Amino acid sequence: MSRVVGDMDVALSAAVAGAAVVRAAYGSPTPRRAPSTADLTTDADLDAERAIFEVIRRARPEDTRIGEESGRVDGTTSRRWLVDPLCGTRNFAAQTPLFAVNVALVGDPASIACVSADPLAEEYFWTDGRGAHLRCDSADQPLVPSAESRLVDVNCDGPVDKPFLGPQLMADAAFRSAFGTRVTSTTLAVAWVAAGRRAGYVSDGHFDDNVHFAAGTAVCRSAGCVVSDLSGEPLGTGRGLIAAADVETHQRLVDVIRPHLARVPAH
Repeated sequence: MSRVVGDMDVALSAAVAGAAVVRAAYGSPTPRRAPSTADLTTDADLDAERAIFEVIRRARPEDTRIGEESGRVDGTTSRRWLVDPLCGTRNFAAQTPLFAVNVALVGDPASIACVSADPLAEEYFWTDGRGAHLRCDSADQPLVPSAESRLVDVNCDGPVDKPFLGPQLMADAAFRSAFGTRVTSTTLAVAWVAAGRRAGYVSDGHFDDNVHFAAGTAVCRSAGCVVSDLSGEPLGTGRGLIAAADVETHQRLVDVIRPHLARVPAH
């Protein structure tokens, strides 16, 4: 009798498959398929997404699959697999080792299976909804948030033709006096909040079925982080994202961000 494979096993297997493709391609000449200033897609993005989709297709053919590169493949259930095969493509292409592979199952309240992976470190930040863990060298350890570093990553990779909160926040003296700012240009930094490597993460934008952020925010929630929109309301209520290691850090970020929301209109 074949073993029943759980959703978490599928998500981890898919992330491992995608990470292996990205890791093997790192450092080699990178064909650039969309060389505009607004977007960049490499062969590694496409190949990793195909590898991830194949694992999910074999294990859960009835579920919908949504990928950043290939779009949507509808299934027959309300369950949706959100896949960002290479978050931080510009870092990858520039041989800067900061990027992530994200796989998230959403749409089924009874099952959460989310992974945000660092392909080069072979670290897999994952949650099944009952806890958050880091898998490395085939061993799992619980994720423990901490604000001790006071480091906050700010997403500045937004639209070039509209106001975007990130650059405004980076110039704010109150923000810079309270936190050490970082810009890694990858959602790997969201998982770092859950792991205690960052005190917080801030991004403008919208987060409904977001392939980039679904895995990382789920890992943060399960680890006990505070996750909200930019005004401190539940994520998806308004614009943007705050992921903070604890309540105090979250409130401090909300207070610093509040004046900017009126100056940087939603888009």
